[in-house]
Amino acid sequence: MEIILREHVEHLGERGEIVKVADGYARNYLLPRKLALLATVGNKKHVERERRIVEAREADAKQQAEALAARLAAADLTIARRVGDTDQLYGSVTAADIVELLKERGFEVDRRKLIFPEPIKAIGDYDVPLKLHREVTVKLKVHVVKAGGARLPAGGQPPAGEPPAASEEPPA
Repeated sequence: MEIILREHVEHLGERGEIVKVADGYARNYLLPRKLALLATVGNKKHVERERRIVEAREADAKQQAEALAARLAAADLTIARRVGDTDQLYGSVTAADIVELLKERGFEVDRRKLIFPEPIKAIGDYDVPLKLHREVTVKLKVHVVKAGGARLPAGGQPPAGEPPAASEEPPA
């Protein structure tokens, strides 16, 4: 049976494609879930009109995502956490922490869009991918530092004229 896909179906095809499938698969799965239409002349015209509208909406969404990505790429996110003697964090930095920091800076981002396989558990600099759109992904620069300590410049030395950061331990 020939059908027109209304949505992307894994291992079958993309939206708007005309594909041949088994009669039972179309009748019992694709058509009742409104994932496909029968491939008739009228349905082909309807899907073509729908496709043009969706493409225009998709182009607008991609443009907005690219503009947001440019602003996010410039953002420098620093998170201060308490650490132990071996610079291991007490706890971890999670996607929710990063989203909260972004919200404080005026960016509304869904936590599920962060590609964050596991929480950050050590101090350092990290690139955390954020998928804003199907085709737009931006890498957020996240710096995890010791609580109470300042982030040092790239060379690792404090700027000239500034005293080194005070030690956390009181003098003996």
